[in-house]
Amino acid sequence: MSGPASGSAPRRASLLRQTKETRIEASLDLTPGEVKVSTGIGFLDHLLSSLAFHGGFSLSLNCEGDLAVDDHHSAEDCGLVLGDLVRQALGDRSGIRRFASAYAPLDEALARAVVDISGRPFCRADLKLTRESVGTLACENIPHVVTSFVTRAGITAHLEVLYGDNDHHKAEAAFKALALALREAWSPSGIGGVPSAKGVLG
Repeated sequence: MSGPASGSAPRRASLLRQTKETRIEASLDLTPGEVKVSTGIGFLDHLLSSLAFHGGFSLSLNCEGDLAVDDHHSAEDCGLVLGDLVRQALGDRSGIRRFASAYAPLDEALARAVVDISGRPFCRADLKLTRESVGTLACENIPHVVTSFVTRAGITAHLEVLYGDNDHHKAEAAFKALALALREAWSPSGIGGVPSAKGVLG
């Protein structure tokens, strides 16, 4: 595992996580670039790729998981790894905007995301999903991926699907809204320093 030196913000990170349930090798750079995601779960690949592309960051993530059991461990651990990568890449969060919000539509569905890269983890994800699964990804695991990701990254996130009919559209709109909000929140503010009246985040 690689991470930032204290007080620095390298904007990139890499990680190998291996347990009895999953093996995940991943790297991330908070600048636009190549996105390659392979988890063995097609719709999870789709959502994470969309998050990276619209979030304006490069991502390489390969997961080998115990899919013979079910999709839960792979989905959860991919969220955890992505959160670890973002936390490392942001360093002490100096010079970022910190707060942002965004809306994203996908046909009949509309989602809203409000984020604070605060160092204090909290997630409320109300995606209004009704199907049991989309492809081979259980719908109950979709908000769980978001929660695992933002909690591990030290982000406060309020993510809501305002309305929609199709669960594929609702989930994808939610990930796109989250991506757009994060892209703005961790973009340079042009001011410098840690964006907190306390002088520290977390």
